[in-house]
Amino acid sequence: MGAFEDIPGRLALLGAGRMGTAMLAGWLAAGLDPEKIVVLDPSPSARARELIARHGIAHNPPPRLSDMALLVVAVKPQMMDEALKPLAGAGGGGSLVISIAAGITLGSFADVFGADVPVIRAMPNTPAAIGKGITALVGNGRVTDAQRGIAHTLLAPLGEVVEVENEALMDAVTATSGSGPAYVFLLAECLAAAGEAQGLPPELAAKLARATVAGAGALLEQAAESPAALRAAVTSPGGTTEAALRTLMADDGLCDLMTRAVAAATRRSRELAGA
Repeated sequence: MGAFEDIPGRLALLGAGRMGTAMLAGWLAAGLDPEKIVVLDPSPSARARELIARHGIAHNPPPRLSDMALLVVAVKPQMMDEALKPLAGAGGGGSLVISIAAGITLGSFADVFGADVPVIRAMPNTPAAIGKGITALVGNGRVTDAQRGIAHTLLAPLGEVVEVENEALMDAVTATSGSGPAYVFLLAECLAAAGEAQGLPPELAAKLARATVAGAGALLEQAAESPAALRAAVTSPGGTTEAALRTLMADDGLCDLMTRAVAAATRRSRELAGA
Protein backbone atom coordinates (compact mmCIF):
# COMPACT_ATOMS: atom_id res chain seq x y z
CA MET A 1 0.00 0.00 0.00
CA GLY A 2 1.30 3.47 -0.84
CA ALA A 3 4.81 4.58 -1.74
CA PHE A 4 7.40 6.92 -0.30
CA GLU A 5 6.47 9.38 -3.03
CA ASP A 6 3.07 9.67 -1.36
CA ILE A 7 4.64 11.39 1.65
CA PRO A 8 3.86 15.05 0.97
CA GLY A 9 6.66 16.54 3.09
CA ARG A 10 9.28 15.78 5.71
CA LEU A 11 9.21 12.95 8.23
CA ALA A 12 10.35 13.44 11.83
CA LEU A 13 11.59 10.38 13.73
CA LEU A 14 11.32 11.01 17.47
CA GLY A 15 13.58 8.45 19.13
CA ALA A 16 16.46 6.59 17.50
CA GLY A 17 16.99 3.66 19.83
CA ARG A 18 16.81 0.02 18.75
CA MET A 19 13.41 0.14 17.03
CA GLY A 20 13.70 3.69 15.74
CA THR A 21 17.06 2.83 14.21
CA ALA A 22 15.61 -0.31 12.63
CA MET A 23 12.93 1.82 10.98
CA LEU A 24 15.44 4.44 9.85
CA ALA A 25 17.70 1.80 8.30
CA GLY A 26 14.71 0.13 6.63
CA TRP A 27 13.46 3.39 5.14
CA LEU A 28 16.85 4.27 3.72
CA ALA A 29 17.37 0.77 2.31
CA ALA A 30 13.91 0.93 0.70
CA GLY A 31 14.71 4.23 -1.00
CA LEU A 32 13.30 7.02 1.18
CA ASP A 33 15.06 10.29 0.34
CA PRO A 34 17.32 11.18 3.32
CA GLU A 35 16.46 14.85 2.77
CA LYS A 36 12.89 14.04 3.81
CA ILE A 37 14.01 12.74 7.22
CA VAL A 38 14.60 14.58 10.49
CA VAL A 39 15.84 12.69 13.55
CA LEU A 40 14.93 14.04 16.99
CA ASP A 41 16.98 12.32 19.70
CA PRO A 42 19.67 13.78 21.98
CA SER A 43 21.36 10.36 22.30
CA PRO A 44 20.70 8.23 19.20
CA SER A 45 22.14 4.73 18.93
CA ALA A 46 25.60 4.30 17.42
CA ARG A 47 24.04 2.79 14.30
CA ALA A 48 21.66 5.75 13.99
CA ARG A 49 24.54 8.21 14.36
CA GLU A 50 26.36 6.41 11.56
CA LEU A 51 23.29 6.55 9.28
CA ILE A 52 22.72 10.23 10.10
CA ALA A 53 26.32 11.11 9.23
CA ARG A 54 26.55 8.95 6.10
CA HIS A 55 23.29 10.20 4.58
CA GLY A 56 23.42 13.81 5.79
CA ILE A 57 20.17 13.49 7.72
CA ALA A 58 19.01 16.51 9.71
CA HIS A 59 19.53 15.86 13.42
CA ASN A 60 17.82 17.74 16.25
CA PRO A 61 16.67 20.89 14.45
CA PRO A 62 14.11 23.01 16.36
CA PRO A 63 11.08 20.66 16.56
CA ARG A 64 8.09 22.13 14.73
CA LEU A 65 5.57 19.43 13.97
CA SER A 66 3.60 21.80 11.78
CA ASP A 67 6.53 21.73 9.33
CA MET A 68 6.37 17.93 9.08
CA ALA A 69 4.09 15.73 7.02
CA LEU A 70 4.32 13.13 9.76
CA LEU A 71 5.89 12.32 13.10
CA VAL A 72 6.97 8.78 13.99
CA VAL A 73 7.21 8.40 17.77
CA ALA A 74 9.67 5.66 18.75
CA VAL A 75 10.51 6.45 22.38
CA LYS A 76 9.92 4.20 25.38
CA PRO A 77 6.55 4.69 27.13
CA GLN A 78 8.17 5.86 30.37
CA MET A 79 10.01 8.60 28.44
CA MET A 80 6.97 9.74 26.48
CA ASP A 81 5.90 12.75 28.54
CA GLU A 82 9.38 14.29 28.51
CA ALA A 83 9.95 13.54 24.82
CA LEU A 84 6.65 15.11 23.73
CA LYS A 85 6.98 18.29 25.80
CA PRO A 86 8.82 20.27 23.08
CA LEU A 87 6.08 19.30 20.60
CA ALA A 88 3.06 20.01 22.78
CA GLY A 89 0.55 22.21 21.01
CA ALA A 90 2.45 21.87 17.74
CA GLY A 91 -0.17 19.79 15.98
CA GLY A 92 -2.41 20.78 13.13
CA GLY A 93 -1.71 21.23 9.48
CA GLY A 94 -2.71 17.65 8.71
CA SER A 95 0.45 16.19 10.25
CA LEU A 96 0.14 12.43 10.78
CA VAL A 97 1.44 10.95 14.05
CA ILE A 98 2.50 7.29 14.14
CA SER A 99 3.42 5.84 17.53
CA ILE A 100 5.11 2.51 18.27
CA ALA A 101 5.10 2.99 22.06
CA ALA A 102 3.48 0.16 24.04
CA GLY A 103 0.44 1.12 26.06
CA ILE A 104 0.23 4.75 24.90
CA THR A 105 -3.31 5.29 23.62
CA LEU A 106 -4.62 7.29 20.70
CA GLY A 107 -6.34 9.53 23.21
CA SER A 108 -3.03 10.34 24.90
CA PHE A 109 -1.73 11.84 21.69
CA ALA A 110 -4.94 13.78 21.17
CA ASP A 111 -4.32 15.33 24.60
CA VAL A 112 -0.91 16.54 23.41
CA PHE A 113 -1.51 17.49 19.79
CA GLY A 114 -5.23 18.15 19.69
CA ALA A 115 -8.28 16.09 18.75
CA ASP A 116 -8.05 17.02 15.07
CA VAL A 117 -4.63 15.38 14.53
CA PRO A 118 -4.66 11.98 12.78
CA VAL A 119 -2.88 9.37 14.92
CA ILE A 120 -1.93 5.76 14.22
CA ARG A 121 -0.89 3.47 17.05
CA ALA A 122 1.37 0.62 15.93
CA MET A 123 3.09 -2.27 17.68
CA PRO A 124 6.09 -3.88 15.95
CA ASN A 125 8.36 -6.49 17.51
CA THR A 126 12.12 -6.96 17.69
CA PRO A 127 12.56 -9.20 14.60
CA ALA A 128 11.83 -5.94 12.77
CA ALA A 129 15.57 -5.29 13.16
CA ILE A 130 16.16 -7.87 10.41
CA GLY A 131 12.96 -7.19 8.45
CA LYS A 132 11.24 -10.26 9.91
CA GLY A 133 8.88 -8.55 12.36
CA ILE A 134 5.15 -8.11 12.36
CA THR A 135 3.40 -4.84 13.15
CA ALA A 136 -0.24 -4.36 14.08
CA LEU A 137 -1.78 -0.90 13.76
CA VAL A 138 -4.97 1.00 14.48
CA GLY A 139 -5.87 4.60 13.69
CA ASN A 140 -8.19 7.23 15.13
CA GLY A 141 -11.14 8.66 13.23
CA ARG A 142 -9.04 11.43 11.66
CA VAL A 143 -6.82 9.04 9.68
CA THR A 144 -7.51 8.95 5.94
CA ASP A 145 -7.06 5.96 3.65
CA ALA A 146 -4.06 7.69 2.09
CA GLN A 147 -2.45 8.18 5.50
CA ARG A 148 -3.11 4.56 6.39
CA GLY A 149 -1.34 3.62 3.15
CA ILE A 150 1.64 5.78 4.14
CA ALA A 151 1.79 4.00 7.50
CA HIS A 152 1.85 0.62 5.74
CA THR A 153 4.68 1.85 3.50
CA LEU A 154 6.75 3.11 6.44
CA LEU A 155 6.24 -0.06 8.48
CA ALA A 156 6.66 -2.56 5.62
CA PRO A 157 10.50 -2.57 5.78
CA LEU A 158 10.15 -4.03 9.29
CA GLY A 159 8.14 -7.04 8.07
CA GLU A 160 4.45 -7.91 7.80
CA VAL A 161 1.81 -5.28 8.63
CA VAL A 162 -1.71 -6.06 9.87
CA GLU A 163 -4.57 -3.87 11.08
CA VAL A 164 -6.95 -4.20 14.02
CA GLU A 165 -10.30 -2.43 14.09
CA ASN A 166 -10.57 -1.95 17.86
CA GLU A 167 -7.85 -0.17 19.82
CA ALA A 168 -8.72 -2.27 22.87
CA LEU A 169 -7.13 -5.24 21.08
CA MET A 170 -3.73 -3.52 21.02
CA ASP A 171 -2.99 -4.61 24.58
CA ALA A 172 -3.38 -8.25 23.54
CA VAL A 173 -1.32 -7.58 20.40
CA THR A 174 1.45 -6.15 22.59
CA ALA A 175 1.33 -9.19 24.87
CA THR A 176 1.27 -11.70 21.99
CA SER A 177 3.61 -10.40 19.30
CA GLY A 178 5.23 -7.34 20.84
CA SER A 179 6.55 -9.25 23.85
CA GLY A 180 6.44 -12.60 22.05
CA PRO A 181 10.08 -12.75 20.86
CA ALA A 182 11.18 -12.76 24.52
CA TYR A 183 9.08 -15.87 25.08
CA VAL A 184 10.83 -17.60 22.17
CA PHE A 185 14.26 -16.56 23.43
CA LEU A 186 13.34 -17.97 26.85
CA LEU A 187 12.32 -21.22 25.16
CA ALA A 188 15.81 -21.45 23.64
CA GLU A 189 17.35 -20.77 27.06
CA CYS A 190 15.23 -23.43 28.75
CA LEU A 191 15.82 -25.97 26.00
CA ALA A 192 19.58 -25.51 26.30
CA ALA A 193 19.44 -25.80 30.08
CA ALA A 194 17.34 -28.96 29.81
CA GLY A 195 19.82 -30.52 27.40
CA GLU A 196 22.69 -29.61 29.70
CA ALA A 197 20.82 -31.25 32.60
CA GLN A 198 20.81 -34.47 30.57
CA GLY A 199 24.58 -34.39 30.20
CA LEU A 200 25.23 -32.28 27.12
CA PRO A 201 28.21 -29.89 27.29
CA PRO A 202 26.91 -26.30 27.77
CA GLU A 203 28.21 -24.99 24.44
CA LEU A 204 26.74 -27.91 22.50
CA ALA A 205 23.40 -27.65 24.31
CA ALA A 206 23.22 -23.92 23.52
CA LYS A 207 24.11 -24.51 19.85
CA LEU A 208 21.52 -27.27 19.46
CA ALA A 209 18.81 -25.18 21.13
CA ARG A 210 19.53 -22.05 19.10
CA ALA A 211 19.60 -23.90 15.78
CA THR A 212 16.47 -25.89 16.65
CA VAL A 213 14.40 -22.82 17.57
CA ALA A 214 15.66 -20.80 14.59
CA GLY A 215 15.16 -23.67 12.15
CA ALA A 216 11.68 -24.51 13.42
CA GLY A 217 10.72 -20.85 13.13
CA ALA A 218 11.95 -20.70 9.54
CA LEU A 219 10.02 -23.88 8.70
CA LEU A 220 6.89 -22.49 10.35
CA GLU A 221 7.19 -19.32 8.27
CA GLN A 222 7.52 -21.18 4.98
CA ALA A 223 5.18 -24.11 5.54
CA ALA A 224 1.54 -24.03 4.48
CA GLU A 225 0.54 -26.31 7.36
CA SER A 226 -0.67 -25.02 10.72
CA PRO A 227 1.58 -25.22 13.79
CA ALA A 228 -0.58 -28.07 15.07
CA ALA A 229 -0.11 -30.01 11.83
CA LEU A 230 3.65 -29.45 11.86
CA ARG A 231 3.80 -30.67 15.45
CA ALA A 232 1.80 -33.78 14.61
CA ALA A 233 4.08 -34.53 11.64
CA VAL A 234 7.13 -34.88 13.90
CA THR A 235 5.34 -36.81 16.65
CA SER A 236 5.62 -40.55 16.12
CA PRO A 237 3.28 -42.72 18.23
CA GLY A 238 5.18 -44.08 21.19
CA GLY A 239 8.29 -42.09 20.32
CA THR A 240 10.49 -39.60 22.15
CA THR A 241 8.59 -36.51 20.97
CA GLU A 242 5.30 -37.92 22.18
CA ALA A 243 6.85 -38.63 25.57
CA ALA A 244 7.98 -35.01 25.85
CA LEU A 245 4.66 -33.61 24.64
CA ARG A 246 2.75 -35.48 27.35
CA THR A 247 4.46 -33.14 29.81
CA LEU A 248 4.31 -29.99 27.68
CA MET A 249 0.63 -30.51 26.79
CA ALA A 250 -0.57 -31.41 30.29
CA ASP A 251 -3.30 -29.27 31.85
CA ASP A 252 -0.65 -27.24 33.66
CA GLY A 253 1.83 -27.42 30.79
CA LEU A 254 3.11 -24.99 28.20
CA CYS A 255 -0.30 -23.83 26.91
CA ASP A 256 -1.46 -22.97 30.42
CA LEU A 257 1.80 -21.15 31.18
CA MET A 258 1.65 -19.20 27.93
CA THR A 259 -1.98 -18.23 28.49
CA ARG A 260 -1.14 -16.87 31.93
CA ALA A 261 1.98 -15.12 30.64
CA VAL A 262 0.13 -13.33 27.82
CA ALA A 263 -2.65 -12.37 30.24
CA ALA A 264 -0.06 -10.83 32.59
CA ALA A 265 1.52 -8.86 29.75
CA THR A 266 -1.92 -7.70 28.58
CA ARG A 267 -2.72 -6.43 32.08
CA ARG A 268 0.58 -4.55 32.21
CA SER A 269 -0.08 -2.95 28.83
CA ARG A 270 -3.43 -1.71 30.14
CA GLU A 271 -1.71 -0.37 33.25
CA LEU A 272 0.75 1.58 31.10
CA ALA A 273 -2.21 3.09 29.30
CA GLY A 274 -3.75 4.11 32.61
CA ALA A 275 -6.81 1.94 31.99
